[in-house]
Amino acid sequence: MSALVTRDLKVHFGGVKALDGVSLTLRQGGVHAIIGPNGAGKTSLINAITGVYRATAGSVCLDGTDVTDLPAHKLAGRGVTRTFQNLQIFWTMTALENVVCGFYLQSRHGFWRSLLRTPALVRRSRIIEQEARAILAKVGLGDRETEMAKNLSYGELKRLEIARAIASRPRILFLDEPVAGCTSAEKKALGQVIRAMADATDATIVLVEHDMKLVMSISDRVTVLVRGRVFADGTADAVRNDAGVIEAYLGARKPKQEKSYAAAG
Repeated sequence: MSALVTRDLKVHFGGVKALDGVSLTLRQGGVHAIIGPNGAGKTSLINAITGVYRATAGSVCLDGTDVTDLPAHKLAGRGVTRTFQNLQIFWTMTALENVVCGFYLQSRHGFWRSLLRTPALVRRSRIIEQEARAILAKVGLGDRETEMAKNLSYGELKRLEIARAIASRPRILFLDEPVAGCTSAEKKALGQVIRAMADATDATIVLVEHDMKLVMSISDRVTVLVRGRVFADGTADAVRNDAGVIEAYLGARKPKQEKSYAAAG
């Protein structure tokens, strides 16, 4: 089942074509990686889908509904969320408090109920804290819940950001270079967290990443972007074994027409 579809999506900055007609289908569930050389349009694509950029042309449909022009906060309310290349952490809050903040999209409490701390709100707050602790445990931070974020290691901060994203109960979660700057051990641990999240939920995890070892070890499907266009799209095994994809990713030759391995998966 398709969760999100882009059709001929374009993002132009003056004469620069960051995206030049990207058509992409994200299926419900699993890990879908988007790869490509620097300047291929990977971050521009997720910015356009998540409402950070306004598309020049084309469309984005979520469950068959056009959401192309919705702002980021409304898309987040519909379950389309993301992390960024640069850490977006509340440094002076504890790890637990950071994750609790991820639940805010689910809150339906009005101003007066929040101000008066009604019994229902108190009960809900306790439940949220319990769920936040469970999420921290799943990402390997169960023993760090009371630690200030500013005291965590870089790898722990990356896991904390993913934990907070999980707390928002996303349907589609975009991870923009989640292991950038991490050690080999940290990359392995984060890869296990991402794969476990995909296996434990029906969320679609969209991984934008340069680390090919990680991408190919945890992804179900892979889309290759080159110069703002889709160059190939298919299962991880099909893309991994395609010589043309390897050459295009390394910039060894001019990209050819889009390839599709739909029959393979």
